[in-house]
Amino acid sequence: MSEWHVYIVRCADGTLYTGIARDVGFRLARHNAGKGAKYTRGRLPVQLIYQESAGDRGSALRRELEIKRLPLIEKQRLVAASPA
Repeated sequence: MSEWHVYIVRCADGTLYTGIARDVGFRLARHNAGKGAKYTRGRLPVQLIYQESAGDRGSALRRELEIKRLPLIEKQRLVAASPA
């Protein structure tokens, strides 16, 4: 079974969207094709700015929720601290 990842994309309007996927590249392509989350459909294109491995789906969901609850400044710090 493949590993799950948590990712953050920056939308065209500057907002951030956090999600989970097994294949982040495929998921990013789906977002940019207008077939991803409803939130991103009206904010295209999106650009991947952060991703981390999360193990199984449950761990990925918990980490996604943890990131979504962070204030914007903390999300920006998380992105800035990640390797380029």
